[in-house]
Amino acid sequence: MEFEATGAPAVVGYCHCEDCQAWSAAPINAFSLWPPDSVRITKGEANLGTYNKTESSYRKFCLDCGGHLMTDHPGMKLVDVYANILQGFEHEPTLHVHYGNKMVSVKDGLPKFKDLPADFGGSGETLPE
Repeated sequence: MEFEATGAPAVVGYCHCEDCQAWSAAPINAFSLWPPDSVRITKGEANLGTYNKTESSYRKFCLDCGGHLMTDHPGMKLVDVYANILQGFEHEPTLHVHYGNKMVSVKDGLPKFKDLPADFGGSGETLPE
């Protein structure tokens, strides 16, 4: 499976929600959210599987190897592409989301949102590091 993301992501950060913890098998998930038109599968689309965890989260994975690729978030009109599989992409986070569910504290000086920023449908409430 091969794909590309062009242009710049809408936002890059870290998520601490329970769904991301389970999906990534880690206490923190690095994300890069892209406009859907910026993400294109260039090879192997027939091997793309989808699991609809919720109406706001459509997980995409490789049917050959089971690897996690991306998650469509239709309500936000964005696609979360696993940053580590994008060739040449440098993950430069700007915030933490769902920090109210954190399993690990992170002291990096970035804003820590209890849930989501207001412009992404959250409360906009921030928490201390």
